[in-house]
Amino acid sequence: MNTPTAPDAIVAAAGGSTPPARIAEVARNTAETKIRVRVDLDGSGKAQLATGIGFFDHMLDQIARHGLIDLDVHCEGDLHIDGHHTVEDVGITLGQAVARAVGDKKGIRRYGHAYVPLDEALSRVVVDFSGRPGLHMDVRFTSGMIGGFDTQLTFEFFQGFVNHAGVTLHIDNLKGVNAHHQCETIFKAFARAVRAALELDPRSAGVIPSTKGSL
Repeated sequence: MNTPTAPDAIVAAAGGSTPPARIAEVARNTAETKIRVRVDLDGSGKAQLATGIGFFDHMLDQIARHGLIDLDVHCEGDLHIDGHHTVEDVGITLGQAVARAVGDKKGIRRYGHAYVPLDEALSRVVVDFSGRPGLHMDVRFTSGMIGGFDTQLTFEFFQGFVNHAGVTLHIDNLKGVNAHHQCETIFKAFARAVRAALELDPRSAGVIPSTKGSL
């Protein structure tokens, strides 16, 4: 997979002005959750995470670290009920922040894919920043819980993300016995796929990657 190209390198290749910073912050407050998400799509993988669900924070850290996205997430959710609203609403808010940060999508590669192994587990994720929300997920977790994280909420997180980021996302866990390994390969592969899709392409600087002229 290609190494993401820094915005300054795109400027040098295109001979143009510096592209705008791909940074966004979104706050979302409901009766169930109070959430703030900040993203820098051209970051170095730094993360500040506080959702109240330890394993979920660990998965969000994978998105930051392997996607080279600086990510701040703070959520106060109704965990006295369960983790559903917290995980789903973080997915929604992250999707909104990514959509805002990526802007009109000029110059991005648009498509990304990754295979990631972890011991016996292997997952594949493919993403298209198409503007058309769609989640296709084939994962059979071997356990219902990983620490305090309900594995069913993995789907809810990504459903919230795709609906608000406007992406098509395919997630397949191809192999796995340990549920922790299954989930971690999914989030790492997602991060790598998003990183590839959002990479700025010096051959298409300033161009929207679609024959329609918009995404």
